[in-house]
Amino acid sequence: MEDRWASGAAYESFMGRWSRRIGLAFVEWLAPDPGGRWLELGSGTGALTEQILRRTDPDLVIATDSALPLLGVAQRQLSNERVSFVAAEAGGLPLATAKLDWVVSGLVLNFLPKPDIAIARATRLLNPGGRLAAYVWDYAEGMQFLRHFWDAVIELDPAAAELDEAIRFPLCRPGPLADLIKQAGLDQVELVPLEIVTEFESFADFWQPFQAGTGPAPTYVHRLPRSKRVGLEAALRAKLGGGSGNGFVLKARAWAVRAVA
Repeated sequence: MEDRWASGAAYESFMGRWSRRIGLAFVEWLAPDPGGRWLELGSGTGALTEQILRRTDPDLVIATDSALPLLGVAQRQLSNERVSFVAAEAGGLPLATAKLDWVVSGLVLNFLPKPDIAIARATRLLNPGGRLAAYVWDYAEGMQFLRHFWDAVIELDPAAAELDEAIRFPLCRPGPLADLIKQAGLDQVELVPLEIVTEFESFADFWQPFQAGTGPAPTYVHRLPRSKRVGLEAALRAKLGGGSGNGFVLKARAWAVRAVA
């Protein structure tokens, strides 16, 4: 099943609100000096780009993404003379002569068909002593609202287990993520967990974004027949509660890695 990335607004309601929080935690962990020339691989709707601008006062940010609906949202929300948005695949960047201080990637490496090639090419753009850093959601154990979703899906449809992001994206675990960076020849590889909370005002606040059809889990819901969609909704409601006026809070964890060229 190919993931749909049809709407930047849909992505914002589903994941963007949490992407901004984890992006802030990531930049605070990096604690970069002010300034610098940055390249962002897979900017999406600009969650990490926004934090780079706010927290690092960069000289330059080149933000790339191949999903035009998401990139369009970032361009509209983050009009800034220091930011250039480029429609490009991470493995085909038109930046052969760039010399960068930072290459960063937020929540995208696992979606790349060949993340090792993308990292190798991006690393060649770094100045000596420049830094590469990235983070991905911990789909297997730390992304609770998605874990509840896929557990309910698999209970109803065991054949859908192969679509579970914990299965699809083995890179989103500490060992494989660190190995990817080490294999690029980088030094001082450091990996840490980053955690945020995801608050839902009600079950509707949780469920509605899954119906908008942008991202892996919403793509699955979008393609379900109505009867099965209603059954999945009922199973999740029974699991999570959260009726009108009854909210709930879950945790979301990402694995973050950084290294030196």
